[in-house]
Amino acid sequence: MGHHQGARMPETLRHAFRAHAHPARSIPCPHEPCQARAHQSCRVAVNGRVLAKPHPARITMWAVTTACCPECQVQHGIPCHDNGTPRQDAHPRRIQEAKETLA
Repeated sequence: MGHHQGARMPETLRHAFRAHAHPARSIPCPHEPCQARAHQSCRVAVNGRVLAKPHPARITMWAVTTACCPECQVQHGIPCHDNGTPRQDAHPRRIQEAKETLA
């Protein structure tokens, strides 16, 4: 029994694979060299290697658009800050909050 070319994976199996993917994959990656579209894995631009986790910028953007931050008290869509100084990433508590929002 060989692998049939063009055979489609059953939807239930495909969903199980997607369920283990990081939820940040639901948005396009803002990391310039990557350019992954929504629901695509991030890649290393120089060699095309697929990354196990999304780029940090993608996780940050996803957390900012998904959840309010319990650390710095900002609302959806507003980047995190440390005492008024903007952060390049989201607070870990905000990322966790975003994951719990989906649960």
